[in-house]
Amino acid sequence: MHWADLAGRRLAVWGFGREGRAALNALARHLPAQAVNLYCAADEVDAARAAFPGLAVHGVAPDAEALASYDVVIKSPGISAYKPELLDAQARGTRFTSGTALWFAGHPMAKTIAVTGTKGKSTTSALIAHLARSIGVRTALVGNIGLPLLEMDDDTADLWVIELSSFQTAEASGVNLGVVTSLYEEHLDWHGSRERYVDDKLKLLASSEEVLVNAMQPALLVRAADHPALHTFGDIAHWHVADGWIRRGDEDVIRADRVSAPGLHNAINACAALAALEIMGLDARAAAPALSSFAPLPHRLQPLGKRDGLDWINDSISTTPLASLAALETVGNVRTALIVGGHDRGLDWAPFVDAMRHHAPEAIVCQGRNGPRIADALEAAGVPNVYRAMDLAAAVGAARDALRGDGVVVLSPGAPSFDQFRDYAERGKRFAELAGFESDAAHILGLGIG
Repeated sequence: MHWADLAGRRLAVWGFGREGRAALNALARHLPAQAVNLYCAADEVDAARAAFPGLAVHGVAPDAEALASYDVVIKSPGISAYKPELLDAQARGTRFTSGTALWFAGHPMAKTIAVTGTKGKSTTSALIAHLARSIGVRTALVGNIGLPLLEMDDDTADLWVIELSSFQTAEASGVNLGVVTSLYEEHLDWHGSRERYVDDKLKLLASSEEVLVNAMQPALLVRAADHPALHTFGDIAHWHVADGWIRRGDEDVIRADRVSAPGLHNAINACAALAALEIMGLDARAAAPALSSFAPLPHRLQPLGKRDGLDWINDSISTTPLASLAALETVGNVRTALIVGGHDRGLDWAPFVDAMRHHAPEAIVCQGRNGPRIADALEAAGVPNVYRAMDLAAAVGAARDALRGDGVVVLSPGAPSFDQFRDYAERGKRFAELAGFESDAAHILGLGIG
């Protein structure tokens, strides 16, 4: 759907987060005379009216009747495409689109790399942009990583690196290279089931001319096998990590510990980034030394520093149990207090519990809405050193008490933040404050065009 298709239609924008505001601003540029209705939260009404005078603002979620009264609704990504009221209106003729879909429709000639994955998509996206810029390519870093595409609607770049969540993958079109970093259980509340989550995530494959997938995940390889232009990373014939090196086939290119973002998983993300550049016709080997100057993303195994004899690591972006396990692996064999728990989406913690039966840290502090469920499962499995806390502040206190001034405190919740915080960034900033650090040090570098 193009902007011209919206002219003169009964039109609404649903959501007033950053994506919703970007859509309203883009509408004002493309269709200044177009009438638009906005649906937002009740506490956003005043801000919406102040920012967009004359806009018809509704401080409620639209029901099926309201949605069916429009020809087109521009929906924010966080609103599930499977809501009953949305499906009802859709069946009655209402068309739903998004900022992502409108941007792709309006930029058919843009050279694009779209990156998705349960884990690693943000770091891989940022790595691709950083490496491309290091060899002189004017590159945009946009999308789910923190800068909506429509905020860059009038800009140009030689290469667009676009992070897509599972909420957005179905909305991309004409992608030059689609990258899938990993595939695990995630966002079941939005998609409704694991099967639908996987199907939605992999819709990126169908919209991409070429695809790059993680060869270390057999199930992912099977799903991608029929693509006519399939590339892989993580296998010995291509970009992979072995014996402390990032290799291209049997060629040692750069030591894995030169990657500034810590951990084996980030070295694998670097392989994905190098492979993506190569597929796009860029000199990946010339870019590889820039891995050492990459600024790791905030809230992703972010070292905060030392306070009261303890090291503090902020991994607030962790929203799956497997991400919590990866955080422990990265920290290594030191005295560790791991803080887990948050909003409960019903994810399976059994693999985490099983891993803790064999190698538990000094303390596992379970907090937040699903904290009791995690603690119950750990204790039932005989895992030692399990602590319970009502919220993040209490969890930080319990971690301090458990380590007694010797070790590392890791916030890697394995769950979303919505039980206590607006998003993972707010949770990470609060963790930094509770640990005794400034909260404003955590921001993503390199967004936009550079």
